Amino acid sequence: MTRRLGLLYVAVILLGVSSFATLALAHSFPESETPPAGATLAQPPSQIVIKYDAPIEKLFASIKVVNGQGQDVAAGAPAVSADGSELSIQLSKLAPGNYTVEWRVVCIDTHHTEGSYGFSVAGAPQ
Repeated sequence: MTRRLGLLYVAVILLGVSSFATLALAHSFPESETPPAGATLAQPPSQIVIKYDAPIEKLFASIKVVNGQGQDVAAGAPAVSADGSELSIQLSKLAPGNYTVEWRVVCIDTHHTEGSYGFSVAGAPQ
């Protein structure tokens, strides 16, 4: 009986450690971006949407879109979808040129991730 109890104890510990290790490795990273990273668009987008592989915390999510002169071109505040999987922001009318999307999020397990990517709107920059 004590041997079974010992094996059960070891199994519970191993299960707990493996569950903790999985949680500890969780982070929210982009699965997809709209517009896509590196895209050259014929028409300017009206919004940026980034879909994450794990839910993000609404209170700590930020996204900024800047033009080639470093000016913010967002037309509102960032929004997080109800399920926490997407971060988006509306944009003002974009002129032709290069743009950089800068994002920062906190996963629901409190891990912080951030990054950036670029896209272009075709035509001569104004």
